[in-house]
Amino acid sequence: MNLEKYINSDWKKILNSELNSENFSEIEKFLESERKIWKNIFPPEEKILTSFNLTEFKDVKVVVLWQDPYHWEWQAHWLAFSIQNWKKNQQSLKNIFKELNSDLWIKIPEKDDLNSWDLTKWANQWVFLLNVFLTVEEKRPTSHSKIWYIKWNKKTTGWENFTDSVIKKISDEKEWVIFLLWWNFAKSKKKFIDLKKHFVLESAHPSPFSVKNFSWCKHFSKVNNILKENWQEEICWDLTK
Repeated sequence: MNLEKYINSDWKKILNSELNSENFSEIEKFLESERKIWKNIFPPEEKILTSFNLTEFKDVKVVVLWQDPYHWEWQAHWLAFSIQNWKKNQQSLKNIFKELNSDLWIKIPEKDDLNSWDLTKWANQWVFLLNVFLTVEEKRPTSHSKIWYIKWNKKTTGWENFTDSVIKKISDEKEWVIFLLWWNFAKSKKKFIDLKKHFVLESAHPSPFSVKNFSWCKHFSKVNNILKENWQEEICWDLTK
């Protein structure tokens, strides 16, 4: 497996040391070994780094963090919170749309409007939708959060090491990026963000268990206000257009 060939030159230059590290090599070995014993791994190999290709490093204005791709074949996607096919109620994404509706009066997509549950349009507008763990085994959520190997007698966790480096690279080499941290695990990544250079908006997770603390956060209008104040183009959050 050679995942590096699936990432565009913009990110490849920025992440050269990470893509050629022992850590990344161990991730690739793990994924190869899992597929050899006929485990279904999502997304497919050529789609694992798609979030990087849809939003180039030079274009990143907003970062949204989520844990891993959905673990059902008909839902699995490679962008944070995004689904390809609405067959089962994905309540977290629905709650995000409810917040969009209350914040910016954007219509909640219909169930049969499949394209409107796919967040590619946001990714094409400078919103970097990053899963902290970029792969998952079918029907086993967060199953690849524990890809690890022993280095210098310490456990090293593969995907999280890689995506922590990605967050830090964005923080170190860009300015005025807006990070949306919507759950406690995402908030733990704030330590990699230079708060003197960037904006951080925090809230609870949009899942049914914590949505009451997510609702009315107004992060979508706040993002656009920050962009406007810094003379940048606003995000069109409406996926139905």
